[in-house]
Order: sequence, then C-alpha cells, then structure tokens
Amino acid sequence: MAATYETLLVQPLDHVLVVTLNRPASGNALNLAMVEELNHWLWELYVDAGATRCVVLTGAGERIFCGGGDMKERQDMAPAAVRRHRALTERLIRQIADCPVPIIAAVNGAAVGGGCEIVAAVDFAYASDSARFSLPEVKRGISPGAGATQNVPRACGLRRAKEMILTGEMFPARQALEWGLVNKVVPGPELMEETLAVARTIAANAPLAVRQAKKALDIALDTDFATGFRFELEAHYPTAQSRDRVEAIAAYAEKREPVFHGE
Repeated sequence: MAATYETLLVQPLDHVLVVTLNRPASGNALNLAMVEELNHWLWELYVDAGATRCVVLTGAGERIFCGGGDMKERQDMAPAAVRRHRALTERLIRQIADCPVPIIAAVNGAAVGGGCEIVAAVDFAYASDSARFSLPEVKRGISPGAGATQNVPRACGLRRAKEMILTGEMFPARQALEWGLVNKVVPGPELMEETLAVARTIAANAPLAVRQAKKALDIALDTDFATGFRFELEAHYPTAQSRDRVEAIAAYAEKREPVFHGE
C-alpha cells in the first residue's frame, strides 16, 4: 500500500484510506494511466489491506468527481491502447465489487459516464448538494460498459435505471438521493467530514465481521433467500469463533469500548 501514483492521491488516516482521483485540470477523467493505477491500488488492497478497514473515494477540486472516460486522450489512442483501456475499465469494476473492505464515494461534483458508474459500483455514496449525475453513453453512440446496466438497477430499481440510462440526461444530487443512487446529500464544505465520520464508524467495528457481512450482502440480490441465508451462515461462523467476538463480549461486561484486531 506504499505505492505512489501519478493520477491518485492515497492518504491513510488511521484505519480509513482516502483515495482522491487527482486530475482536476481534466475533470478527473479516467485516462489510461488512471485506470491502470486504480487497478493496481485495488489489487494491492485485495492482496493485503493492512491497517485499512474502510476506503473513501473522492475527486480533486470542488466541481467534478469524475468526468468519465478521457475523450481527448481517446481521439489519439492507438487501437491497442483502446483495447487496454477497455479491459482495464472492466477489471476496475470487478475489483471494486471484489474489494474486501467497504468503499464509500464522496461525490464532490459532477459524476458523468464512467464516473457515475463508479458511484453505482461502490458500497454506497454521499454527495455534495452541488453534485450532478449522468449516464450519457447513448448520446455518444455507445451503451454503458462499466456496470451501469447491472449496478444502477440494483441501486435505483429497473424502471428508474431505464429512465436514467436511455435518456442520458443530467440530474441533480437531490434526485440521485430520491432515486437511491446516493445515501445522503450534504453541503459541499461538509462532504468529507460527513463521509469520513461514517467511514470511521465502520472502521471502528470488528474488521472480520465487517468483511464477512459485506460478502453476504454482496450476493443478497443475486440469489434466492435460502441460498443467500446459507451463505450468510457460512460468513457468520468464522466471526462467532473469532478473537474479536471474545473481545466484544468482554468489553460489554466491563462497560468499555472493545479493541478489535481483525481476527
């Protein structure tokens, strides 16, 4: 987790990791370098999360969270580079889904195309009251290719997802909240404070329990109840026998806050 990046700022704050998409002059657009670095960062986190128990993902500046694919770069890209960008974008969405710790987006501005798809892919999102969202792919001659047709219906319902994706229209943060794309809308200056507060709440909980609960939740809409419940129980058993469970019981009896170790 000690890698340095050209397009990302990675800042550890105790057990919370703040990752900033850092191309403000280009609308934090997803150029080839950024998708390569996002994939590298997520792979390193998957292999060894270290002290990280929750991630906050945001964009540099106050106007744009992520403007989607870098259209200026795309104009001059060789076919091999286009294929690489496409494959890495697919891998990025899969890695977000597979991330062992929760990822919360702090949407500080416009989330367009792939940026909006990242918002739909993370575990949940808070947004600035000035944030805007759109999935304009059909206006650009393509259909979504970074998970929107799968993640947006899960977040917002199928009919809402069809309206968002088939019109390609921009909509404000309050509408994103009403439709279920984001969990909370706050004034811009308070966004990071609010998001970090919930991230720290998650990070203060038993790490193994959070990871196991996340695994069970992630399949909840993809299977029938009986299968999902069996998966939940399989996720539950290791936590019931963990050191953190013993610590939680002792802390309750001793009227103190537990000290969790993730084992």
